[in-house]
Amino acid sequence: MLVDNVREAYPALVDELIPSILTIGDIQKVLSKLLREKISIRDMVTIFETMADHGNYTKDPDILTEYVRQSLSRQITQQFSQNGDTLRVITVGPSLEKKIAESVQSSEQGSYLAMDPMATQTIYQKLNEQVNKQIQSGYQPIVLASPTIRMYLRQIVERTMQDIPVLSYSELEPSVEVQSIGVVNL
Repeated sequence: MLVDNVREAYPALVDELIPSILTIGDIQKVLSKLLREKISIRDMVTIFETMADHGNYTKDPDILTEYVRQSLSRQITQQFSQNGDTLRVITVGPSLEKKIAESVQSSEQGSYLAMDPMATQTIYQKLNEQVNKQIQSGYQPIVLASPTIRMYLRQIVERTMQDIPVLSYSELEPSVEVQSIGVVNL
């Protein structure tokens, strides 16, 4: 139904995207990943345009989702920074960023995170400390990471803290003021 609704107003876009670039199943995977992280899929035109632009280079739903999130930066910024308020975040320190980047493995099916359980447990503990501090300060906990590790950090966070948003710098509008009120380091 969603595809048909977009097709009514933008038939050329839908015909370009489906099935020559991506299948309905590929699109469904990206949409479900967005919804799982509570990102609205109302702007289907932007979502489809982004998938059409990048679908020739990759079919990996994780990577396509990251591209779509970046295209939805205005919407994501408005979602987390109501009325242009300062966005208070927990940032990822350089040691954690490096550890995650070094733990990414590539295969024919795509890239995945292969991190030892002790490091993962340490990340949970350090992140949980910062999340609790942010909650006690009266702010919604939001984690801000670089675009290269955002999806991998999200995979770690979603196991125990599904409701904590993990954003990347490229998903935020340049006009939003960001204030780090905590850092997660190893």
